[in-house]
Amino acid sequence: MNTLKIDHIMKKLESYLFMTLLFLGMVLQAQTKQEQDREAILDMCGCYDITFKYTETFAPEIDYEKKLEYTAAALELALPIVNEDNKISIQHLLVVNDTMVIKHWRQDWEYENRKVFHYDKDNNWVFQTLPEEQVEGQWTQKVFQVDDSPRYSGSATWIHADGKHYWENKSDSPLPRREYTKRSDYNVMARGNRQEITSFGWVHEQDNDKIVRKDGEEDVLLAQEKGMNIYTKVADEKCKIAKDWWRDHKDFWANVRTSWDTVYNREGDLTLQKSVDKKPLFMHFYPMEKMNAGPAEIAETINKFVVSQIDGDEQGK
Repeated sequence: MNTLKIDHIMKKLESYLFMTLLFLGMVLQAQTKQEQDREAILDMCGCYDITFKYTETFAPEIDYEKKLEYTAAALELALPIVNEDNKISIQHLLVVNDTMVIKHWRQDWEYENRKVFHYDKDNNWVFQTLPEEQVEGQWTQKVFQVDDSPRYSGSATWIHADGKHYWENKSDSPLPRREYTKRSDYNVMARGNRQEITSFGWVHEQDNDKIVRKDGEEDVLLAQEKGMNIYTKVADEKCKIAKDWWRDHKDFWANVRTSWDTVYNREGDLTLQKSVDKKPLFMHFYPMEKMNAGPAEIAETINKFVVSQIDGDEQGK
């Protein structure tokens, strides 16, 4: 074999080796970044003293009367109930007076997830599939209410830079629990969420728009607010009652999540009734939870709240 042929073969081998190493480097870098993301998400788990603070900061109309600031405090356990490579689910449990536990909200994190839902208005969510290229390297946060019905979701990239670890996104949602029984002057909250890991725990910072939304009209901004939920990690022993409570109730709520997953497997609208027999869904669940009701009864109850997609008639009247 002459020298020219050998040189040609060697150059092709070098090029192939370079491309292989480059590809492997990119794969390893992506895996390392995903592990950084997972570590940040799991850092939100644990036992926390929490302070909630909200204040309205701006209104475009000069005659708008600013509402009083809202402050509250709580002790809460954030428990990882699913911990997989591409999905982490964190269940929040409130501890009240060290004697009672209340199931609180849930957040699911899904890597490069394409299935999301967005709040429209009037207890209606729109489910859609995002393009694959849009979610590359991103995590979707899906937030669920105390009865595991939907609140809001959004997809974005976790940032790890300059010693900071945070994720931020803007997503429409129903009114927050602190206001939905008290206010009727707006019907959509456009949530600006920033979740940042800190040396003492984590911070949920919010820049929210309170929106009036009507069919066929432009959204109207009523007011803006700033929110700071500060999670300070404390000894796990303070939340032992919540861990014990979850051990005894997790099977019921696993069946609830499974029933909801069947409902969520859709494209397009999901409209839920606010009450059936004059009771919201979580009040229907209380006695069922005590009896440890099975999947069939849970699914039947949830479906009473789902407005029919076929003809728009409300079920469960």
